[in-house]
Amino acid sequence: MVEIEVVYAAEDRQVLVAVAVASGTSLRAAVLASGIAREFPGVELADCPLGIFGKVVADPDAQTVMAGDRIEIYRPLLADPKEVRRLRAAKAALAKRQNT
Repeated sequence: MVEIEVVYAAEDRQVLVAVAVASGTSLRAAVLASGIAREFPGVELADCPLGIFGKVVADPDAQTVMAGDRIEIYRPLLADPKEVRRLRAAKAALAKRQNT
């Protein structure tokens, strides 16, 4: 058995679950076995991107867990950060032009 942690952060709360899974378990299977879905019933764990300690894993169905892993479940972005930054810069530039 391998001891791991599964983490999910919603807008209003965070949950960290410690769980023991069999050696050779995939990241996705470990997340499903953790029972974290009961805490967040609206989250589609079969489709969410997963990562280990802040690094996205390309194929969580193929990668196996290692002892001490903290598997993070990522939420989809509501807005593209680059687009938000671009709009903010354009707004600041317009305000600067109007003030001069």
